[in-house]
Amino acid sequence: MATNIQSSSTTNMSPRKRSLVSLNSRRKTVEDFFPFNLLPVECQLHVLSFLNEVDKCSCALVCSSWSCLVRSWKLWRVADYRRGIMHLGQVGLLVSNREFERWKAWVHHYTHHLISRHASLLTLKASFDVGDRCNKWGELLSHLLDSVHCIDLGHLDLNWTFTLFEPLDLRIHSSSSSHQESSSHQESICKMDQVSSFQELLAKLTKCCPRISKMKMHFDWSDLSVSLLTQFQHLRVLELKYFWVFKGVPPSTLQTLTDSLPSLRSLTLHILVPLRNLGISYTLESPCLEFLDVSPSRGLVFSRLKLPALREFRARKIVRGITLDRRTRLRIQSRWPCLYHVLRDGAPKLQALNNEKLVPTWREDSYSELSAILQQSCYCVQHLDSWLW
Repeated sequence: MATNIQSSSTTNMSPRKRSLVSLNSRRKTVEDFFPFNLLPVECQLHVLSFLNEVDKCSCALVCSSWSCLVRSWKLWRVADYRRGIMHLGQVGLLVSNREFERWKAWVHHYTHHLISRHASLLTLKASFDVGDRCNKWGELLSHLLDSVHCIDLGHLDLNWTFTLFEPLDLRIHSSSSSHQESSSHQESICKMDQVSSFQELLAKLTKCCPRISKMKMHFDWSDLSVSLLTQFQHLRVLELKYFWVFKGVPPSTLQTLTDSLPSLRSLTLHILVPLRNLGISYTLESPCLEFLDVSPSRGLVFSRLKLPALREFRARKIVRGITLDRRTRLRIQSRWPCLYHVLRDGAPKLQALNNEKLVPTWREDSYSELSAILQQSCYCVQHLDSWLW
C-alpha cells in the first residue's frame, strides 16, 4: 500500500518537475538568434556584395548557409588584379624574386578562384605586361575571359604595358655602344610583342565584352587597334594613355575614332606629339561629347572643334625643354589659331575651362580670369612668347 501511495505521489509530481534553465541562458539564446537568414536570398546577397574578396571568404567559414551564399556568382562581379598580398597600392614596384613568385602564385590562385565561382564580371582591373613571354600574362587574361561570364562587363581598367610587380634584375649590364644598340633593338622587339599581344586581347574583348561603357588603358594608335576600339559601340567614358613616346597620332586617326563612337560622352587623351611632328594641329568633331580633357597631353593643339554638346574642357601647356629661335617659332605658331576662338566657335555650350566656371558672356568678351587660363593652356603667339617650349 505504501508502495502504491509512493508511486502515485511520484506520478502526480512528475508533471510539475521541469528542467531548470537560468535566466541568463534564456537571454543568451535570444541574443544568439541572428535574423539575417530570414531575409530573402537576394537581400542577403546584396548585403554581402559590399564586402571585399577577403571578407567574403571569411564569411564563407561562418556556417554552411553562408558558404553557399558566398559561392554565388552574383558576389563575384569585380576582378581586380592590382590588389595583391603585399605592397598594395604601389605601382611598378621592384621586389625580390621570392616576393614576385608569391605574388605570381596569388595571381594564379585568384584567377582559379574567379573561374571556380563562375564569376559574372562587371569590372576588370589589371596591370600586366602582356608581351611577357615567360610569365604569359596575356594568356592568363585570355583564359579568364574564356572561363567566366563577362558579356555584361562594363568597366575595363587595363595597363598592358608593364606588370604591377617586377622582380629585381641583379645582372651587371655593360655600357658599351654595341650593348646599347643591342638593348635598343631588344626594346623594339619587346614593344612589337606587346602591341601584338594587346591587339589579340582587344580582339577577344570585342567578342566577349561588347558592352563595355567605361574604358581606361594605354593605346598604340595603330590602324588595327583603332579599328578594334571602334567596335565598342557602348563606350561612354574613354581614357587613352600614350604607349610609346616615338609613336605619333595622325589627325585623321583621332577624328576617325570619335566619329565611330556615337555614345561617347567623356574623352581623356594622353598624347605626346613627337618633335618631328611639331607644328601639326588637330580637328575634333563629335555630336555627343560633353567632357574633353587633353591636359595630360604634350604638344596637342586644336585648330578646329565642332563639339555642340561640350560642357567642360581641360588643357594645359607643358614646357618640353625645346629651344627654338624666334623665326622658327613664329612660323610654327602662325599655323595655330588661339584656343579662345576655337572654343568660342566650336563649343557653344561650354561652361567650364580647366575646372573654372565661365561667365555667361565669355563668348562676347574675354576677361582677366579667362586670359589667365588661356595663358596656361594656349600655344598661340599671344599666349606663348618664349624661346623655351
